[in-house]
Amino acid sequence: MGTAPTEVLAFPNIRAIVRDNRTAEVIIAGNSRVVPAGQSLQDLRNNALALVLGEARTLQRPVRVRIEDPEGHGELIVHPDHKIESVSYQPRPARRRTETPETTPEKAAPTATDPTPAREPGPVSTAPGAVCFAPATVDTQARPGPASSAEPAPRRPLREAGSFLAAPGTVEPATQGIRGMLNTMGLSLAPSADELSEREDIRLASKHFAGTRTIAVVNQKGGSNKTPTVADLAAVFGRNGGSVVAWDNNPTTGTLGWRTEQGDHTRSALDVIAAADALLSPTARSADINAFVHHQSTDKYDVLRSDSDVDGTHEVTAEEVDILHRVVSKYYRLILMDSGNNHRSAEWNRMIDHADQLVVPTTNEEDRVEAALLTLQGLDLKSERSARLAANAVVIVSERQKGEVRLSQETADKFRPYVRDVVVVPFDPALKSGQIRFGALRPATRRAWLRSAAAVARGL
Repeated sequence: MGTAPTEVLAFPNIRAIVRDNRTAEVIIAGNSRVVPAGQSLQDLRNNALALVLGEARTLQRPVRVRIEDPEGHGELIVHPDHKIESVSYQPRPARRRTETPETTPEKAAPTATDPTPAREPGPVSTAPGAVCFAPATVDTQARPGPASSAEPAPRRPLREAGSFLAAPGTVEPATQGIRGMLNTMGLSLAPSADELSEREDIRLASKHFAGTRTIAVVNQKGGSNKTPTVADLAAVFGRNGGSVVAWDNNPTTGTLGWRTEQGDHTRSALDVIAAADALLSPTARSADINAFVHHQSTDKYDVLRSDSDVDGTHEVTAEEVDILHRVVSKYYRLILMDSGNNHRSAEWNRMIDHADQLVVPTTNEEDRVEAALLTLQGLDLKSERSARLAANAVVIVSERQKGEVRLSQETADKFRPYVRDVVVVPFDPALKSGQIRFGALRPATRRAWLRSAAAVARGL
């Protein structure tokens, strides 16, 4: 038989504390033990529980542990065999309001004829060693009484009736943080505000639009992070929705092909132009495009490379950009266009003509920031359509190196009054050089790119 929670000794006194600043400690009988660092708060939680588990094994019995976490506090019982039971859990008051369903009936105030006060919500034991959290129930069953003398409701036309199946949407229980961990033990806690925000960003990044959408990534200055921006946005959209192509619309050899996987061929945009009639014919099949693009195996998008012939002389014309756009529009739902630095060239300006959404990347370096501003100002003056693109643009500020959090926010604040949205992406060594693989990025970086993709999707 198992040990009931009430039988577990409260000695030694154990506390596990996880802080917002990504530090944690486990205090056992007044002695603090530093918890090994992790890449996320969940890593810290797991590492803290591992220390508590070690104490339970040493004592060869279950132990109690008080948990203090950015999302709430409570008490767990940790067994030497890895079993973990929840005794109590209280979310942070500041976030509790967002977790209470709007449909929860309000408790009736005590009256003179009913002096028993309404019971407060609290933990309700469903079995030895198991706890579920639920608000106290209120009996809303109508009691027998005299028939109502009220007039019957007036008749209304049937066409005015709404669906009887309409119901409020449900929210899946938390899967992240301490709430997600407790839910694996049989509870059903609502997700935190951070998890709800992430779910909404995923929903936006997964959205399928009616018709093809084109995103132009532009900055007149080289080294402004255009290629990593294209690759990471394409990865977010590809992983969540599919049918995405990253097109290197560069007059010379672009770097998108260098920083992504190469297929079993060397074909580029020039080969697509040459085969355009066949690819656009009614008999063309969806898989025919695979002979010309380079698939990214883990990030689930394709790359259309620019010409990499070192002795090539062909310059893509505006009309050829139109042909390429017709082809990729037939085979993909979402097109992300990398670009060169010459905003006066034909292919650059025709790219703007096809764009539905503008993304302007920059680092914190002063000349890149200024070039981003000049790019937006030039489009604002070019035409009414490009001015709308500039005003609706998303600026993505990527930290060039560690320790630039404050500078990044200052840079972002400069653009906020002039564009629709600004997102800051933290420094990540995995983006400095080599092939760009989304899964190799740090969790905070992946979250920032998801946030960026959601911001872009809102404009589509």
